[in-house]
Amino acid sequence: MRRALVLTDESARHPFRASLPPHVLARANEVEPTVPWRLKLGLTRREIETVAATYAAGFLATLTFFA
Repeated sequence: MRRALVLTDESARHPFRASLPPHVLARANEVEPTVPWRLKLGLTRREIETVAATYAAGFLATLTFFA
């Protein structure tokens, strides 16, 4: 009986993916439901506006300092 010295999956099409065990690639075709990044992070519109205003104020202060 001949056995392969390296167990690989030829359909993986990449050396790293071919070296992974079968149970790792079993869920590779399942698609994770896409959620908007705001909902994933749990941010509100007011928090995003506050961060944008703080960034703009800091950028303008730095620009004014170096100008």
